[in-house]
Amino acid sequence: MSVDGGRRTEILETAASLFASSGLKTSLKEIADACGILPGSLYHHFDSKEAIIVELIEQYRADLDDIAEQALAQLEKAPDVPIGERIIALGNQIAACAFRHRAALLLTFYEPPSGASDELVRVASRTPTAIETAVLETIRVGQASGYIREGIDLETFADRFCQVMLHISLGVLHDVPGGDRVPEIRCHILLEGIATGWPTDAQLDRSNAMEAAQQIVDSWDKAELEEDERLTMLRAVARAEFGRRGYEATTVRDIAAAAGLSTGSVYRLIGSKDELLATIMRSFVTKVRAGWNAVFASESSAIEKLDALMWVNINVVDRFSDEYSIQLAWLRESPPTTTNLGFSFAARLRELKALLADGERSGELHLDGPSADLRAWSLFELLWLHENIVRKLTPRPALAHARDTVIRGAAERPKRTRS
Repeated sequence: MSVDGGRRTEILETAASLFASSGLKTSLKEIADACGILPGSLYHHFDSKEAIIVELIEQYRADLDDIAEQALAQLEKAPDVPIGERIIALGNQIAACAFRHRAALLLTFYEPPSGASDELVRVASRTPTAIETAVLETIRVGQASGYIREGIDLETFADRFCQVMLHISLGVLHDVPGGDRVPEIRCHILLEGIATGWPTDAQLDRSNAMEAAQQIVDSWDKAELEEDERLTMLRAVARAEFGRRGYEATTVRDIAAAAGLSTGSVYRLIGSKDELLATIMRSFVTKVRAGWNAVFASESSAIEKLDALMWVNINVVDRFSDEYSIQLAWLRESPPTTTNLGFSFAARLRELKALLADGERSGELHLDGPSADLRAWSLFELLWLHENIVRKLTPRPALAHARDTVIRGAAERPKRTRS
């Protein structure tokens, strides 16, 4: 590699590290300083920060496309490899790609900033269709061979599988010992389910946990009273901007422009961007906590409680999509230095860990993993369905899909008792 090529690679790697921790607010001067060069020398390799971002994203897309191409080729070249092993191997490859390109992946989750070039908008908005196609074709082979159960929505399963694997390395576990096992654990959950038996939809619908969850969901229909209509409107606008742009990239000026107010008026109403975010998320977290608390307090089995938690979460995504996007951003990234959006996360994880322990002791649940913490974290995200899936299916069919994967498993398991 030439000296210039080595320097270019160093700049890209340094920029990726800074973008992963600080997002788009990272400046060219910060990148140059971290590389130990003058900003003018950096311009010898890249004419703008956008040019660096575009190349990082293109490298990520190319890597992901290569994985897809290889997966499709292997379906023909090595037909004797068990399909379950093939699906898990593909999941591990997708997760590893996400880890290698963490910064680029994060940069594709939000809309490019206003004024972004057409090239950046095009590159950032391109859907990774090749990998979705590769996953879909792989599980179609699995269903044709009798490994994947009939009745599974394969397109939704492929979409969810890709999203889950791509998000593996983006949460708070990317530096945790044993975290490299999470992709495999989540693959096993989606394929095999966590229930040792075969709970039917009718049984789960009749549970005390589901009744408790539904009561909380119904209570969200009660409108919250706000003394200042402008503040209500401002919070709604800010939720949308934070969810669309990301918290760090959204300025008070952006919120003011979207709300049709002056920047000064916004500051008088909210105090600061941090305070505005805190008030938005406080109401959201209160609703989520109420749902989880009601489910945990019900007289129900571990499986019934986990099923009811998924129903709460699906309705959260359906009703409060902007707040969900903001929370998901926190889980994708390192916790922001401003407002800790995950102040309830540790408590939810402890509750889930205790519930899993109860279910494993009673023989209701089976969930492999190197530690109780990693088993709980591996399941935590799978209790949520991403917004595009909930929007496509609507809540009740989304719950049916969640049951067919997380609870019962997408793979055929003849040894289980179907009641």
